[in-house]
Amino acid sequence: MSLYGHAEQIAAFKEARASGRMHHAWLLTGPQGIGKGSFARAAALRLLADEAGPPVRDPGLDTPPDHRIAKLWDAGSHPDVMLLERLYRDKTKDYARSITVDQVRGLSRLFATSPSFSSWRVVIVDAADDMERNGANALLKLLEEPPANSLFFLVSHAPARLLPTIRSRCRVLRFDPLGEADMTAALREAMPEAKDREIVELVAAGDGSPGKAVRFAGLDVAGLDTAMDAIIRSGDPDNGGRVALARELALKAAQPRYEILLERLPTRIATEAKKRDGQALADAVALWEKARALAGSAVRLSLDPQATVFELAGMLASLNSNVGQPPR
Repeated sequence: MSLYGHAEQIAAFKEARASGRMHHAWLLTGPQGIGKGSFARAAALRLLADEAGPPVRDPGLDTPPDHRIAKLWDAGSHPDVMLLERLYRDKTKDYARSITVDQVRGLSRLFATSPSFSSWRVVIVDAADDMERNGANALLKLLEEPPANSLFFLVSHAPARLLPTIRSRCRVLRFDPLGEADMTAALREAMPEAKDREIVELVAAGDGSPGKAVRFAGLDVAGLDTAMDAIIRSGDPDNGGRVALARELALKAAQPRYEILLERLPTRIATEAKKRDGQALADAVALWEKARALAGSAVRLSLDPQATVFELAGMLASLNSNVGQPPR
């Protein structure tokens, strides 16, 4: 997938390269799904391609797919780059909970021999937030005494969770959500068969994150948003809205939409809270904290979906401001 947006971050990286004083570690921060991982991969590939030759003429970070280094990269066989991410387990059809210390220690293989195609070796950690504590400490040792011509990209959705000593050894690049035009272009590439209406709805639902929008595809997120807005507007005095939503999402086949609601509903309350002040704001913030706690634990604790949705929708109803009342 091509890299969309983030012109300032691209310029900063290219300027650092041109200066000859490129920092050995880059911490890429910002919301999940907006392209930090794509940036890391594009920047790493471009560096390795330029250094191995022939240099790429593209003014951004793209590397032509027919470049010899791009072919190695696409085949997953470039010997001078290592990607650390949570391992996929075939037996459980799920990802491991963390990047293990053994994975981090495995980087020693990369630095045990000379680079094959240029003087550079690259490590991408996506996401650094997923590292075990021991793994983070092992990575810190490499960042404190980096091998010559080594480059580390640490993708982080929540940099405050990282060791302060890791953050202090990185140059930080902050990424913002994409604008509408870049979102549209990214989704059209990722979903070439999608209809225009679906693209428009996913752009609106994605909050500037192509990754999130693609995950929402086919789940009628616009319908969930409409149902939530209707409950807020009316206050749902007869419980009809919350009952209908709870029943709809209680079905086993609705599990993906149920999980999307758990993700979006606290954010919807936060959006409403921003419109208030004084005690009404304080009450809305308290409601948001309550909704976030319930939504965040619902799947982990195997809470009943129908009861959970009903309770969360009741929180939405309490935001009703038609008569100027603060949340109940």
